[in-house]
Amino acid sequence: MVVGYLKEITRYPVKSMNGQKVHETKIMNYGLYGDRSHAYLDLTREDKFLTITQFPKMAQYRAAFRSADCESRFPVVEITTPEGQQYEWNDPSLLKELEQRCERNIQPIHFEPAHVPFGAIEEEHILIVNEKSVQALENLWGEKIDYVRFRPNLLVSLNDEPYFEETMFGKRVKIGQEVELEILRHCERCMIVNVDPDTGEISHSLLKTVVKERRNHFGVYARVIKTGLIKAGDEVTLLD
Repeated sequence: MVVGYLKEITRYPVKSMNGQKVHETKIMNYGLYGDRSHAYLDLTREDKFLTITQFPKMAQYRAAFRSADCESRFPVVEITTPEGQQYEWNDPSLLKELEQRCERNIQPIHFEPAHVPFGAIEEEHILIVNEKSVQALENLWGEKIDYVRFRPNLLVSLNDEPYFEETMFGKRVKIGQEVELEILRHCERCMIVNVDPDTGEISHSLLKTVVKERRNHFGVYARVIKTGLIKAGDEVTLLD
């Protein structure tokens, strides 16, 4: 049964930086190709990454692969700063800027296309948000919401119905001709949703609304069952 379609695809080549919208990409066994494949270790905290939680302005830095996907190694990651300057992700000048702004010592780290581990890619392979649910939350919050605040990999449009994605826990969906995912559970939200991705400014009221009206749930996690290619506009089919 077709339940909607895939509207937008976003991968985050650098953990906690703004992402890269793509028309198509491959779903790997760990999630979107290159998702959270690069990161910065926060050397002030043992075995932890630097994230928006510690450095809200990090959301204003945009990360993108400079060239097309490659199976042998990831393409060069280019960072665009809030001021529009562009650097390679491990450029010493960029690292110095980030350290000065976040007031922490950091160290770049990256993984290989064959495998990106949990921790880098959050809690599950893929995060899905339904645009109808975003619209419903806007009505609850009383303001327009940039869905980027929720940092989904896949923005879907399901059945003209908000929160339909929450009826699919334990079920499989097919996207396009190849990819199959299992919808697992709610995504529990944190302060990151309060950070405006354009300005880096924090407003606490959005998370309060999600906690009060949605029991702190927004979006759903999924795991990869079958890898393959997905494209914006692909149908989402409920298999179970």
